[in-house]
Amino acid sequence: MCRALGVSRSGFYAWRRRPELSRRGLENRALLVKVREIHEASRGTYGSPRVFASLRIRGELVGLNRVARLMRREGITARAKRRFRKTTDSAHS
Repeated sequence: MCRALGVSRSGFYAWRRRPELSRRGLENRALLVKVREIHEASRGTYGSPRVFASLRIRGELVGLNRVARLMRREGITARAKRRFRKTTDSAHS
């Protein structure tokens, strides 16, 4: 990968170890902790709209798209509902 991008391996690993310095990056990291907390409290059933609503109730000023983007990037997804299965055949003769 480094060869394809024209970057030295040592430079790549130095970049990975470098601390996050931007204000937005630090805010995203703190927000992600809260998102995970809400998602785990819902036993994995909340998706981004409900996590967003919970954050707003807590007083966090965030947008739905930002919450969705962070959840997508971290692989946090809502557990899908079970599909309804009809188990009774009421059309018998």
